[in-house]
Amino acid sequence: MPVVRTVLGDVEPAALGRVNYHEHLFQVSPLLPGDELDDEAASGAEAGLLKGSGFATMVDATPFGLARDPAALARISTATGLHIVATTGRHREAHYGADHPMQVWSADRLAALFVSDITRGMPESDAAVFETPEVQAAVAPGGIPVRAGMLKGGADYWRISPFERTTLLAVAAAHRETGAPVMVHLEFCTAAHEVLDLLGAEGVASDRVVLAHADRDPDPGLHVSLAERGAYLGYDGFARPRTRSDAELLVLTASVVERGAGDRVLLGGDVARRSRYIAYGGMPGLAYLGERYLPRLRDLVGEDAVDRMLVANPARLLALSA
Repeated sequence: MPVVRTVLGDVEPAALGRVNYHEHLFQVSPLLPGDELDDEAASGAEAGLLKGSGFATMVDATPFGLARDPAALARISTATGLHIVATTGRHREAHYGADHPMQVWSADRLAALFVSDITRGMPESDAAVFETPEVQAAVAPGGIPVRAGMLKGGADYWRISPFERTTLLAVAAAHRETGAPVMVHLEFCTAAHEVLDLLGAEGVASDRVVLAHADRDPDPGLHVSLAERGAYLGYDGFARPRTRSDAELLVLTASVVERGAGDRVLLGGDVARRSRYIAYGGMPGLAYLGERYLPRLRDLVGEDAVDRMLVANPARLLALSA
């Protein structure tokens, strides 16, 4: 039977309920100085706000090397009752820098790490991987290892660098071995078809891939063409009027639904900054999607369409395939 791998163990896809497909509870990146998510109590409180806004599950989309904390995710999941799917993989190159030790890792070495994160358990500390060959796996409160359930890669603006290509090759190899779903960060939805072509050539079917930040280019024609290939469209740009207003994203979503691609849309917040988390003293927080955006979307496209985006679509994607 298909399962979804959460930080507290495997669950049936039907048990997920409403899913926020893209958030971060822990993340430290040189691209976001001063916006570190590194306080377990605050991140746990923010997860509680997400749960209270009507979500039963979230994907923590922080991949290897950006201060993810698997054991803390498991403790937060236990305390809040929120299912959490953790992520392995490697982000786009800009998040690591030219002197990062992973710059020299081969696709085979990366794939071995990703497979281990999914099948054996993620390390207590990613930094320890560079220091010792024997790394202790993070453990959940129940005593089981904390395993990842999602693979992630990234691409730059109209460019897939050698670093990013190596990551995507490793992600594809890990997918072939584990069946885990794949998330790919896109810059303004550029190189979307090229990413699908690369992954497809390596044995990753497009219907196992979600293209994060697809809504940064609100082009319904482009989105329908991606959905026709089977890919999932990650819409996660809400509450960012400096780039795209909620009004624009509502119109985009309605157009995509009208053109028959609503079964390929996933919704998330990707808030990802302490300055935007209520529990860290910022705003608007993880509850924004459920409390302020979704009522407007339901009024526009209807309850059934929104439920597909929150329940049926993510459950289909997140299930580990054979």
